[in-house]
Amino acid sequence: MRFRDKVAIVTGAGQGIGYEICKDLAKEGAHVLLNDLDVSLAEKAVARIKRETTGDSLSFPGDASDTGFINSMVSAAVSKFGQLDIVIANAGITLFGDFFTYPPESFYRVMQVNLGGTFFLAQAAATQMRQQTSGGSILFTSSVTGHQAHKDLAAYGMSKAAIEMLAKNLVIELSQFGINVNTIAPGATLTQRTLDDPLYEKVWSQITPMGRPARVDDIAHAALFLVSDEARHITGQNLIVDGGWTCISPSPY
Repeated sequence: MRFRDKVAIVTGAGQGIGYEICKDLAKEGAHVLLNDLDVSLAEKAVARIKRETTGDSLSFPGDASDTGFINSMVSAAVSKFGQLDIVIANAGITLFGDFFTYPPESFYRVMQVNLGGTFFLAQAAATQMRQQTSGGSILFTSSVTGHQAHKDLAAYGMSKAAIEMLAKNLVIELSQFGINVNTIAPGATLTQRTLDDPLYEKVWSQITPMGRPARVDDIAHAALFLVSDEARHITGQNLIVDGGWTCISPSPY
């Protein structure tokens, strides 16, 4: 029960990696505010967590890239649970597209969600943690595409690399308040979305040194370590969880 009575916000958590992180936090005693843009997904995820764990959870659907919503989400967590200890900015959007024809609306939406949502959630959360004077942990979800080029993902990869630089910069801003901030960079991962591609698991199993893509629990276990008390002296770092793919970087194409 590493997270007994800790309060956490996780964005983009209706399914996949975000959901698994919420479930594991709740299982280990945390009070979790689960966010997703999809109202139905968020509510179903919370209902499932309550059935499967003893932890407390709250559904808070909405656009995690909107600053007004971000502030209301932080306020809701504190109002409901009394404090805020952990924030995981997991919400993100992937919009594939050829560089030469990539439309401005896609570019700015990727930046708004991936960068703006992460930046302003960290700002709101750190402000609350500073007021509490008890510190806290902030984690950003990056990607291996922030380290290795991937076809048709120039904007997305750019946004993920920027998130990692944000974490490094916030070491200067937040360490004095006992707040650590890190990023986690998943590689190919089996989720509801990727399993829609019948070749996904086969292709990534062939090109991943460990012989398979990640499962959501592989990512969640690493994330929970980085926001736990065991990692309190780790800050400004990025942890790649990809079965070794970025070491050799064979293309899936």
